[in-house]
Amino acid sequence: MVITSQKKHDYKKYVVNSNLQYFKPHATKIEKTFSEEISSSLNRSSKFVNPKFFYDKKGSKLFEKICLLPEYYPTRTEISILENLKKNLPPFINDKFRIVELGSGSSVKIRLILDIFVKLQEHLEYFPIDVSEILTESSEELLRDYSNLRITGIMDTYDGGLRFLKDYDDTKNLILFLGSSFGNFSPDDGFEFLKKIYSTMKSNDLFLIGLDMVKDKSILESAYDDSQGITAEFNLNVLSRINDELDGDFNLQNFKHSITYNEKHNRIEMYLKSLVNQSIVLSKPNLVLNLKKNELIHTEYSHKYQISQMTDLFTQTGFEIKQTWFDEKKYFSLTLLSKN
Repeated sequence: MVITSQKKHDYKKYVVNSNLQYFKPHATKIEKTFSEEISSSLNRSSKFVNPKFFYDKKGSKLFEKICLLPEYYPTRTEISILENLKKNLPPFINDKFRIVELGSGSSVKIRLILDIFVKLQEHLEYFPIDVSEILTESSEELLRDYSNLRITGIMDTYDGGLRFLKDYDDTKNLILFLGSSFGNFSPDDGFEFLKKIYSTMKSNDLFLIGLDMVKDKSILESAYDDSQGITAEFNLNVLSRINDELDGDFNLQNFKHSITYNEKHNRIEMYLKSLVNQSIVLSKPNLVLNLKKNELIHTEYSHKYQISQMTDLFTQTGFEIKQTWFDEKKYFSLTLLSKN
């Protein structure tokens, strides 16, 4: 293991046991970043909250519930593709690879990848990268089920995790970005993020990414506005997090979960709608937020892709497309990429 002195300075290392360690940015750095970003994004005419802030511990648990909802097709369709990778992925990873996962969450889907690797490698190495504290819980659960697994967690943003990974050592990486999280980026930011992945990768690394495909509007809207109200609770929870961590006084009863499908841009748009004229105080960033009735706080885009869009995006970034897999209805895709 090679970690530069700068990386050591930025992160605190926690050793749980011989098979589990994780690195976490110093608490002051995390708090400052959250406070600065929230203050900046809410203190403007078109207010927004970055969707990465959904995933505190409660938000991560709520997202697990969303994944089990009958309306929420992405998880089950992606799992069906992953199950078929048992025979399709090994030809690409016949040498020793480490698994790196961006946004590992509860580590449900990673088990399907680990089950493939168990048959190929005597010892498994896994680097989950996630902003949520749930990383430690899910890692301990994985170690109970995989005795030959060694985990190094990075509790940070994608950008921070990629900086940590770059030049870490010479081991080949299979980088995973599962789920539909890539769709949260704007087209320009998504392109820049792919370039960042590309620059992080060594020449023999591989990258497996999930994309949600364009489909019927009614299917999409039901997936993001479920009948049980779990997605609404998930959306509103970001205000609870701001209250808890930045000493805010958001009254959640004064907001409503709101979504629409923008057909021109092939994306779900998710908002929190203010139900009244109101004034909110965030003490830590010293911000007073004034909202009018029906004013929107944007919380998420979820872009959907055509096959031609997907191909252009990857090739323009410089990737070589090794293989793309779909579910039976072509609702979702997984694409394996390498550096050109």
